[in-house]
Amino acid sequence: KRPVGRIVASVLAALLVVIMLVTFGLWNWVDGQLDKQPWLSDKANTSGTSWLILGSDQRTGEEAKTITGFRTDTILVLTKPNSGTRSLISIPRDSLVQVNGTYMKINAVAQLSGEKALVQQVETITGQKIDHVAQIKFNGLKDVVDALGGVDLCYDQTVNDALSNLNWTAGCHTADGATALAFSRMRYSDPKGDFGRAERQRQVIGAIAKKAMSGKTLTNIPKLNKTLKAALASITVDSKTNPYTLAQMVFAFRDATSDNGISGSVYWTNPGYNVSGVGSSVLLDDAKNLELFRELASGSHKPGAVGTLANQ
Repeated sequence: KRPVGRIVASVLAALLVVIMLVTFGLWNWVDGQLDKQPWLSDKANTSGTSWLILGSDQRTGEEAKTITGFRTDTILVLTKPNSGTRSLISIPRDSLVQVNGTYMKINAVAQLSGEKALVQQVETITGQKIDHVAQIKFNGLKDVVDALGGVDLCYDQTVNDALSNLNWTAGCHTADGATALAFSRMRYSDPKGDFGRAERQRQVIGAIAKKAMSGKTLTNIPKLNKTLKAALASITVDSKTNPYTLAQMVFAFRDATSDNGISGSVYWTNPGYNVSGVGSSVLLDDAKNLELFRELASGSHKPGAVGTLANQ
């Protein structure tokens, strides 16, 4: 008779081999599904890890044949310091930037000047190297939320907004994909305008990350598989992204939007700065923003809300 210890060791070794094969197969499958694009600049590495998260209204399928223009109306910087608190910071879509001597709003940079130009503008604002990029198509967000079975969202205003199709009763509700998408898009019925919309966008992404990483989702294989397929179909990433960096991003999202995280918007000096040919723009406070992201990347900033609105 073989010793019990040897039998147990053999069983554990066999299980380890199976787990390794499954993990390797899943890694290759996920990596093969990723739409990778040359987003990244050649800026030198800086402290911590920074992700640029973009929400685009770029159309897919049949719509793409008739609607070719797009804007990156959601611009978020997710920072994971080597040690310290994770942060998620919005950059207003109307932020005034200058590309090759031409003034424009930052949400138009990718379409007019290319993907790398947008990354370089964000690196100028933050002073930090953008290590990874994930661009999410708005319609893809809807599919991800539906795959999760809805997400819990809160807003203290009752809204019936025809432009975004958001019908919302003040309070907290479980939102399906269409409602979460409208919740992320609505701004004209928000007293804070685009700044209020940015707050709700951070809330939606945080709610998605929280539910995706919950035990109920991770142990529900059909739901997990459906969510993973919806997410992979909706995003474009940089050429260096892989399944591991994606998982890191989701965990950092969850931590940044928790009660112990840091969230908010960048600092600005004038939210209605008029420029000929550009229109009303947000004039950023360059010095304050460089200092903010230096502290975020080093892990020295305390948890809580940041930005001009937070100070007010």
